[in-house]
Amino acid sequence: MDVASTIENQAEVENLVIGAGPAGLTTAYCLAKAGAGVLVLEQDARYVGGISRTVNYKGFLFDIGGHRFFSKSSEVVQLWDEILPDDFIDRPRLSRIYYGGKFYAYPLRAFEALRNLGIFESTICMASFGWAKLFPVRSPKTFHQWVRNQFGERLFSIFFKTYTEKVWGMSCDEISADWAAQRIKGLDLLGAVFDALKRSLGVRQGGGQDGKAVAKTLIESFRYPRKGPGMMWDACAAKVKGFGGVVEMDRRITGLTWDSDSRRWTVSAVNGAGEAFSYTARNVISSAPMRELVQSISPSPAALPAAMDLRYRDFLTVVLIGRSNTRMPDNWVYIHDASVKVGRVQNFRSWSPEMIPDDVSTCLGLEYFCFEGDGLWTSSDADLIAQARKEIEVVGLMRSDDVTDACVVRQPKAYPVYDDAYRTNVAAIRDQLGEIYPTLHLVGRNGMHKYNNQDHAMMTGMLTAYNILAGKPVYDVWEVNEDAEYGEAGVSGAKEALSSVRLVPQLVA
Repeated sequence: MDVASTIENQAEVENLVIGAGPAGLTTAYCLAKAGAGVLVLEQDARYVGGISRTVNYKGFLFDIGGHRFFSKSSEVVQLWDEILPDDFIDRPRLSRIYYGGKFYAYPLRAFEALRNLGIFESTICMASFGWAKLFPVRSPKTFHQWVRNQFGERLFSIFFKTYTEKVWGMSCDEISADWAAQRIKGLDLLGAVFDALKRSLGVRQGGGQDGKAVAKTLIESFRYPRKGPGMMWDACAAKVKGFGGVVEMDRRITGLTWDSDSRRWTVSAVNGAGEAFSYTARNVISSAPMRELVQSISPSPAALPAAMDLRYRDFLTVVLIGRSNTRMPDNWVYIHDASVKVGRVQNFRSWSPEMIPDDVSTCLGLEYFCFEGDGLWTSSDADLIAQARKEIEVVGLMRSDDVTDACVVRQPKAYPVYDDAYRTNVAAIRDQLGEIYPTLHLVGRNGMHKYNNQDHAMMTGMLTAYNILAGKPVYDVWEVNEDAEYGEAGVSGAKEALSSVRLVPQLVA
């Protein structure tokens, strides 16, 4: 960048938030509502919401990955209703698994699964499950070991291995068991079989929106903004501004410098036109990828090598639009078949009819998981669309000839990778940053390198805002989504769960 051609802009704020995703905007909302000064810097020039944004292509709206609005935290649900009081709709959840040329309802239906797998294969699966329970892997370290203990080797190979390795681009033996324990918590085979029998017999589930009697993996319905999740975050950004906060788009962070004497940060940013901006702030709240954040701090922290060792999985969505005679009532379909590269297919009309501008078009999102810079990521849009058209016909969800339009959306750093070194690296970064920079707060999925759901990311933002307003660490934000009661019960649950946490000796109302 030609420094001489830039325009230097300077501003001083009390609280500066990096990133306008769910965690960053929730933090900003809670701070601004309480009367605290707040500035949000978002790299995207058009959309707020991060990976929870809604993209508009010629009037067709689509979600980046599919975001159900379901939470056991009453505080999160209340915040959703407060920000977007009149625009939620209740949607039935319907998803399937495609494996071996056949579709399986997910959650499973016992008799359908038995018919598709056959008596012989089903018997092997149950025998494999029994063997795993009799002879479990002690202290499982990998995703493979953890799932094998829960479901048996045979079901692992059928319903977990292929899809998981598509998502992460690595062997299930390289993925930490932490990811499985976090994402599949509360579901075991016996519970799933009992649930599947009830579904096959037409017995309705207990629980649902309150989530009290059923694992999240098995919920039958969810709430959804009628025009996609971006509707929530557009409204949130507007309310932040209404409370006196500022949200600036097209601001890419280029550096952070800490002054220990004044206990203030200097934050540098640049926009797409090359204009440079400088801000000073007492508190910096970052939802930016942890690796990028640490790289931007000057002088370089000793934890920089640990940050550089963190890995991310990127993904792209190929959106196919047309008029199809193939019935697809699903919200999404998981593709567990190795014959195609697509990992999941979203049906945006089933998320909300208002995502489609007419009554006849079909709009499907084919999700491909990749690493930034690899063959998929660098493929031309034309090649990706051609591949998606071919694969959607192989799976049987739409004929290639029915596709009349298409587009491609790339999403870098969609998922923090849980490899065997991530926990050590995150601990080193967390310890050093916490010790040296008392007013640097990490929130959200990428900010904390934790595969949080949207509601958990919001909870980290809420608790961080409360810590800043209290002027001390009332809540240990890192416990969100680690302890089941804390992660699901919300602020009230946090108070109880944190009453004995070493880092939080005293709570405030």
